Amino acid sequence: MKRIVLLIATNLAIMLVLGISASLLGVNRFLTANGLNLGALLGFAALIGFGGAFISLLISKPMAKWSTGARVIQQPSNATEAWLLNTVAAQAQRAGIAMPEVAVYEGEPNAFATGATRNASLVAVSTGLLASMTQDEVEAVLAHEVAHIANGDMVTLTLIQGVVNTFVIFLARVVAYAVDSFLRKDEESSSGPGIAYTITAIVCDILFGVLASIIVAWFSRQREYRADRGAARIMGTPRPMIDALARLGGFAPGALPKNMAAAGIAGGGVMSLFSSHPSCEERIAALQHA
Repeated sequence: MKRIVLLIATNLAIMLVLGISASLLGVNRFLTANGLNLGALLGFAALIGFGGAFISLLISKPMAKWSTGARVIQQPSNATEAWLLNTVAAQAQRAGIAMPEVAVYEGEPNAFATGATRNASLVAVSTGLLASMTQDEVEAVLAHEVAHIANGDMVTLTLIQGVVNTFVIFLARVVAYAVDSFLRKDEESSSGPGIAYTITAIVCDILFGVLASIIVAWFSRQREYRADRGAARIMGTPRPMIDALARLGGFAPGALPKNMAAAGIAGGGVMSLFSSHPSCEERIAALQHA
C-alpha cells in the first residue's frame, strides 16, 4: 500500500509541476483558432516527455529508499554489511566511479542500482538474495549493478524514455486533430476541437504508449547484456555471473516497485517484447559466447 501511495503521489506531483511549467512557458496553447501550432505542440510534448522522465530520474534514489524500505549502511553492524561496503568500494574503484551508497532491504532475491549520476548512485540488495546466494554470486550481482552505474544506464534509459514520450504525445495530438477536423469538415464554423479530439488523443496515447514501451523494453534488455559483460570484466571472469543467473533462474524474481522494475537484477517474463530483462537462460548464453 505504501508503494502505491508513493507512486500515485509522485506522479500527481510531477504532472502538477509540468502543467504549471507548460502554462508559464505558453507551450500548452498549441490549439489555436488557425489550427494546430506544431511548434508549440512539439515544445509541449518535449516538456512533458523529457520533464517527466528527468524528474523521475532526479528523485529515483530517495523514491527507491522509501518504496523498498532500503536501509543505507552508514556504519556496518555486522560482518556481512562490512563485506558489502568493501566489495562495492573495490568494484567502484575498478569501474572508475565514485563510491555508491549501499543499502539492504527486506524482500525476495533481487537487487537494483539507481541514481541521477554515476557519482551519486545507490546499490541495494535484498535480504533474500544475501541469504540465498554464495558470496561469489552476490559479488557478481553487485558487480552487475556497479556496471549499470558505470555505463550510465539510468541516464541513457531516461533519455530514451524522454524521446519516445515526446513522440507519443506529439503524434497522438496530431492524429487526434486530423480525425477531429475530418469529422467536423462540414461544419461552417467551429469554436475549437470537439469531443472526437479528446477521445482520439486518449486512444492514441494508449496505443502509441504501448508501442513505445516495446522500444524502451528492447533498449533495457540490451543494457542488461552489457551490464552482465561489465560484471564479468570487473570480476575478471564470467563464471560467478553465470552462476548467479543460473540460481536466479530457479527463483521467482523479487517484486520491485513499478518505477524500479527496470533497475532490478532479476526479470524476464512471458511477454518478452515488454520485458525489461532477457531471460536468465538468454543472458547465460550471451555470457558464454562473449
